[in-house]
Amino acid sequence: MAAAATPKLDVDDLICKILNVGAPGCSLTKTVKEADIMMLCDVTRGVFLSQSSLIEIDPPIRICGDTHGQYADVMRLFDRGGFPPCVNYLFLGDYVDRGRQNLETICLFFCYKVKYPENFFLLRGNHECSAINRVYGFFEECNRRYQSVRLWQAFQDVFNTMPFCGLVGQKILCMHGGLSPQLKCLDQLRQINRPIDPPNPSLHIDLLWSDPDAWVRGWQPNTRGVSYVYARPTIVANSTMLPP
Repeated sequence: MAAAATPKLDVDDLICKILNVGAPGCSLTKTVKEADIMMLCDVTRGVFLSQSSLIEIDPPIRICGDTHGQYADVMRLFDRGGFPPCVNYLFLGDYVDRGRQNLETICLFFCYKVKYPENFFLLRGNHECSAINRVYGFFEECNRRYQSVRLWQAFQDVFNTMPFCGLVGQKILCMHGGLSPQLKCLDQLRQINRPIDPPNPSLHIDLLWSDPDAWVRGWQPNTRGVSYVYARPTIVANSTMLPP
C-alpha cells in the first residue's frame, strides 16, 4: 500500500485567504486551519535559515517599523506603497503583541517571505521573543482563536531563526533596537548562529533592545531594565564599521 502523500504548502491560496479576511464568512479561523499555519511556520523557518543573520540588500527598498498586530494598518501600507513583489520591503520587527490581529499580520508576512524571499525581508524584534509575547498578547490570541499552545510554540521556533540586522546598500545598518558595546565589526552580525533564544546580557539582546538617547555619555544602563542607551558620538564611532 502506497504511503500517503505529504501535504504541501499552497502559499498562494493562503495569501488569498488572509487577504480576504474581513469579507463575509472569511475570518481567519474559518478559512485557515491550524495545520496550514503549522506548515507555513515550518517552511518559513527553512527560508530564514537559508539566509544570513545579516541580510545585505540592494536599494530601492521600503523600510517599515513596528506593526504589532495592526492588520488594517498593514493593508493601508500595502495599498499606498504597493504589494510585494512590486515593491521590496524590509520590516524591522515587532509584528505581534498589543494589536488585535496578530495572526493575520504574522501569517501574511510569513507567506510573503516564503513566496518572495529576495524581495521581502523580516528582522527580529524584541516581541519576537517568547518571554515577551507570552505576556503581551500573542500567546493569548493563539490560545483563544485556535485553542493551541502548540501553535504559539511553532511561531517561537520560527522567531528563533529570524535575522537580527539588515544592511541596505552597504550604507544603512538596520535593526529593531540599536547598537551594542560588544559590536566591533559587521562579520559578528554575519556569524550569529541561529536558531537562538537570546540570552541576557548579550549582543543579540542589545540588537533587539538598546536605544539612542541624546542626553547620555558613552554606554549607560537602559531604564527599561534591559540593554543600554547611547548618544550620537557612539553612533558616529560605530559608523566606521560600514564600508567607505
